[in-house]
Amino acid sequence: MSHRSAATRMPTDSLAEFRSFAPFLTSLGLGLVMGLERERRPAARAGLRTFALTALMGTACALLAQRSGASWLLPVAWLSVALMMIASDRQNPMPHAEPDTTSTVALLLCFAYGALLWYGYTLPVVALSLLTTALLYFKTELHAMAHITRQEMVSLLQFATISFVILPVLPDRGYGPYEALNPYRIWLMVVLIAGISLAGYVALRLLGQRRLPVLLGLLGGLVSSTATTLVYSRKAHGQPQLASAATQVIVTANLVLLLRVCAITGVVAPALLPALLLMLGPAWLIASALLLLRLRGSASAIGDGESLSMRNPLEMGAALSFGLMYGAALLITAWLHDLAGARGVYAIAPVLGLTDVDAATLSTLRLFNGAEMSAAQATTTLLLAVGANMLFKGGIALVVGGGQLGWRVVRAFAVVSAGMVLGLLLVRGYL
Repeated sequence: MSHRSAATRMPTDSLAEFRSFAPFLTSLGLGLVMGLERERRPAARAGLRTFALTALMGTACALLAQRSGASWLLPVAWLSVALMMIASDRQNPMPHAEPDTTSTVALLLCFAYGALLWYGYTLPVVALSLLTTALLYFKTELHAMAHITRQEMVSLLQFATISFVILPVLPDRGYGPYEALNPYRIWLMVVLIAGISLAGYVALRLLGQRRLPVLLGLLGGLVSSTATTLVYSRKAHGQPQLASAATQVIVTANLVLLLRVCAITGVVAPALLPALLLMLGPAWLIASALLLLRLRGSASAIGDGESLSMRNPLEMGAALSFGLMYGAALLITAWLHDLAGARGVYAIAPVLGLTDVDAATLSTLRLFNGAEMSAAQATTTLLLAVGANMLFKGGIALVVGGGQLGWRVVRAFAVVSAGMVLGLLLVRGYL
C-alpha cells in the first residue's frame, strides 16, 4: 500500500519540481534578452552573461529568502550588485570615461525582475523587461524625441492634465435628455482618441522621415486619415510621378481607419468586435492584397524632401472640439433612436461619418452597449459612417489631387466599400 502511494506521488512531486524550476528558466531568458542589448554597446560594463547570471541570482535569492525567512537577504544582494557595478566603473582603464549609469540601473532592474518571477509576477515582469530592453535599444530615437518644440511640450502636459487630473474628478452618471451625457464617459473617450492619435504622432516623429509610402500611410492613419488624404492629394497635384505613391499613402491611411474602428470597439464594446471583424475583414484583406500588388517599384517614389507634416494632435482645442462633437452625437443619436428606432440612427450616421468617424463609432457603441441596437444594426450604422467618410475623402482626392490621383483613390475606396457590403451580408447571414 505504501509502495503504491509512493508511486502515485512521484508524478506530482516531479510536476512541483518542474514548476519551481520554471521561474529560473524565465529569469534566464529575460536576462539574456536584456544582456544581448547591452552586449551591442562596447562601453557597457555588463553584458550577456552578467545580466543572465544576475537575473538567476535574483530568483535564487528570492527562493532562499522565502524558504529561510531571511527577508534581509534580497535588499543585501541587490545592494551588492549595485556596489559591484560602482567598483567596476571605478576600475575603468579608460581615462575620463563616464560611469555606465544606464547599465547599472538596468542590471539592478534585472535582479529585481528575477526576484519577482519567483513570487509569481510572471506576466508583469515579462512585459516590464521587454519595455526596459526597448528603452535601452532605442537610445538614439529617444534622444531625438527630446528635441521637441515648446508647443509639443505644452501639448504633452495638456494630455497629462486631461488624463490624470480632469478625468478622475468628473461624475460618472448621465445628465440631460435621455441621460445621454455622462461627463466621465465622454471625457474617457476623449482621452482614448487622444491617446491613439498621440501614439501615431510619436511614431511619426520617430520614423516619419523614412519615405516608404505604406509606412507614412500607417502613421498618418493613426494621427488623422483625413489630414493624410489632404496632404498627399496636394503633393500629387500636378506631379504625375507622385500619383502612385500618394495613392498608396492615402489608401493605407484609410485602411488604418478600419483598424482604428476595430480597436475602439474592442475597448468600448468587445461583444460587438467579432461581428465588426466579420464585416470589415473582407474589405481590409482585398484592399491590402491590391496594395501589395502595387508596391513593387514604387516604394521610394514619394520624392526626396517630402514628409508628412500635420499639427500636434494633443492640443486642448482639438480635445475639447472632439468632446463637444461626441456629446452632440450622443444626443442626436439618442433622440433619433427614440423617434424612429434604428432607421433614425441610419439617417444620421453618414452625416456624422463625414465629419468624424470616431464620434459616430462611439455613439453607436453606446447604443449597442445599452441593448438599444443589435449587432447587425450597429455594424450597418458603422458601415454607413465609414462609407460616407470614404466618399468624402475620395472627393478630396479628386478635387485637390486631380483626376489621375483622384480616380485611383476612388476606385480603391469602391473596392473597400464593396468588401464592407460583402462583410455586412456575411454578418447578417451569420447572426
